Amino acid sequence: MLTTAFDMIAPLHRPIMVLALRGLFDIAEVATDAVETLATGRVAPVVAAIDPDPFYDFTQERPLVEFDESDVRQILWPTNEFRVARFPGMAHDLVLLAGVEPHLRYATFADSIISVAEQLGCEMVVTLGAAPEAIPHSRPAQVVGSSTNDGLVRALGLGRPQYQGVTGLVGVLQERLDRAHMPAVSLRVGVPHYLGNAKHPQSSATLLQHLERVLGVPTGHELLAEDAMRWRTLHDEAVAEDDQAAPYVAMLEHQYDRRMEAALPSGDDLAAELEKFLREQRNDDE
Repeated sequence: MLTTAFDMIAPLHRPIMVLALRGLFDIAEVATDAVETLATGRVAPVVAAIDPDPFYDFTQERPLVEFDESDVRQILWPTNEFRVARFPGMAHDLVLLAGVEPHLRYATFADSIISVAEQLGCEMVVTLGAAPEAIPHSRPAQVVGSSTNDGLVRALGLGRPQYQGVTGLVGVLQERLDRAHMPAVSLRVGVPHYLGNAKHPQSSATLLQHLERVLGVPTGHELLAEDAMRWRTLHDEAVAEDDQAAPYVAMLEHQYDRRMEAALPSGDDLAAELEKFLREQRNDDE
């Protein structure tokens, strides 16, 4: 179920896995778009892949038919491929997964992810998500972070998970990462709920900006600037044409401006604090 090509690559420099899965906790594919942006413009070879066949109900996640450049007909299945992105001179290389949440065998799927992280020597796993919230599209999106690891909570000013209820693959993965004693962080960005499933690249960019501050590696969030401006214009026009939406967004703006920012710390020392935590983890392992 897991195909790997780890023997084909040189060792990674203190890698961290960053992943997002299209599904329950990725409204408008904001988080998976963020991970895909991380690989844009970089050599990011595939080093492992999860076979889709055991994990999906193909009446829900249907494969696609398309013709390639040679006019050969092919079937495209849900893809969960792990890529590596190197950042010479930076603190970490990254292992990236922008995949699709499975329908079946959550525990096995989560264990496959953890197996890749362990075999590649990842020091930490960061999951990215996006959720609809009562926030205006005309204000910066907010990112909240959580972890069950005491050291990461202190180092990065994170909260502890408080959610109880129906969960997705990411919730299962976080619990199994705890069991495997692998440090993990969950970052989630808010997306204006009234936009439905419309693209919101500004939220993807904000997620990457927070990730960049924490990991100390360039995330390419600036690549989303043009798209963010274009979609902002489309959102403005849609709201302006709706007699009910305009006053509602104005109310959200007023509430937003009065509310204290409930996001990750904005200090410049986040990356330094993370490196201190990871260094202490390595010393403990030794």
